[in-house]
Amino acid sequence: MEPAALARLLDLPQGEEALRARLGREGHPGLNGALEAYLKRLAAPKAVLEALAALKVGAVVTGQQAGLLGGPALTFYKAHTALGLAGRVGAAGVFWVASQDHDVEEVRHLHLLLDEEVRTLSLPLPPLPSGRIPLAPYREALVAFLGPWAREERVAYALEGQTLSEFFARVLLAFLGERGLIPFDPMAEELAPLFREALEQELSDPLASAEAINQEAARIRALGGKPPLGRKPGATNLFLETDARRLLHYSEGSFTDGVRRYSKKELLEILQADPARLTPAAGLRPVLQDLVLPTAGFVVGPNEFRYVAELSRVYALYGLPMPALFLRMQGVVLEPPIRRILERYALDPWAFVDRGEEAFLEAARGALEGFREVESALAHLQKEVEALRERARALEPTLDRPFRRFGARLKGEGERLLKKVLRARLAKDATLLHHLERLKRHLRPFGLPQERVYPFAMYALRHGNALARLQEAPLEGRAVIPL
Repeated sequence: MEPAALARLLDLPQGEEALRARLGREGHPGLNGALEAYLKRLAAPKAVLEALAALKVGAVVTGQQAGLLGGPALTFYKAHTALGLAGRVGAAGVFWVASQDHDVEEVRHLHLLLDEEVRTLSLPLPPLPSGRIPLAPYREALVAFLGPWAREERVAYALEGQTLSEFFARVLLAFLGERGLIPFDPMAEELAPLFREALEQELSDPLASAEAINQEAARIRALGGKPPLGRKPGATNLFLETDARRLLHYSEGSFTDGVRRYSKKELLEILQADPARLTPAAGLRPVLQDLVLPTAGFVVGPNEFRYVAELSRVYALYGLPMPALFLRMQGVVLEPPIRRILERYALDPWAFVDRGEEAFLEAARGALEGFREVESALAHLQKEVEALRERARALEPTLDRPFRRFGARLKGEGERLLKKVLRARLAKDATLLHHLERLKRHLRPFGLPQERVYPFAMYALRHGNALARLQEAPLEGRAVIPL
């Protein structure tokens, strides 16, 4: 179900009015002090430290896994939406660094487009949360891959990070710090203790949040939706980190991670000694986030929207209002040569992102010598069949339906033939083929939207105006960012 339909179905809070109505709620009493210590350790820009004062008004929060060089461009688009919304209401823009996530396949690849070639660095990361993975063993490989960019001031600063998640946070600070973006790493030594009280509450009734999710999932199914979250009997919303990160189950007064059993007392002792070892599952993470942060708005992607939509009962369980939900901006960056190719064919960049070669072939029809004649002849044939249908219907009304079916088949076959002509002609036209392949590399690398592959930092390093163009972009919907 699309986010807009889901929001209407569940009456979820959205929009600036809902955002303003949620301002003024206090976060954790120790939040500002802990964040200040964390940011000073990272040598954050002055603008970020000054932005902490806006937390007394509220926060617009977004987040993402700790990808290399800031991860794919959608990371910066989330931050842009959060900063813009926060600026409208005088709140702080906060970026949750998903350092507790141990799905390293999501973060171990870095794709750059250099000299019209897609180059990839894949690091052999261990299956640990990114907040536990030291950067030192991989720094040399990153420096070699980045080449001269590794010596650029902002990148060099980011590469000083001690862990993968700190590298990511430093990239955010280096490129978006002047806009006042506040990174928040829940595994940072200064910030992890803020979650002790909330985690203690979860341990006191460890199946309550799981049951709340299942109840809301049942309601969504009854309304015709397909909820993404669900908890099996005995499954909690907590992970325990030992030699691996394992989901905790609870039954008959004790917990198990599938390897050994734990009493509540033992888990509380672990929580006191190292609060970063006990982490929330997806069904609890936004709620714990909002118990610590004064969240008024939450910026998410379409898939995140679907699972956050299931959490209204978990929020109620903790006595929290659900934040106003916003979909992040979607963006496509156009470097000058790509902009010129698109203009040549009057091709909308988002049409190419959505449909790729098919959209290009449609736009290129006018550039193919002789194609218009074939297309016109087929259209003329379809008109003749339509005229023949009218004459046949006048003679015998029952012939109308067979002629309609014949016309529809003719139209469908005609379209398929035209596409074959286009592809055959394309294979023989070096210029057209070059333009198509170039558009694919820039706008649909690996067949995916650009924003899911290339980091925005790549564009910022290549073009001095990239960050300014991003700041000028709309906060929501689809944006084209020309450089």
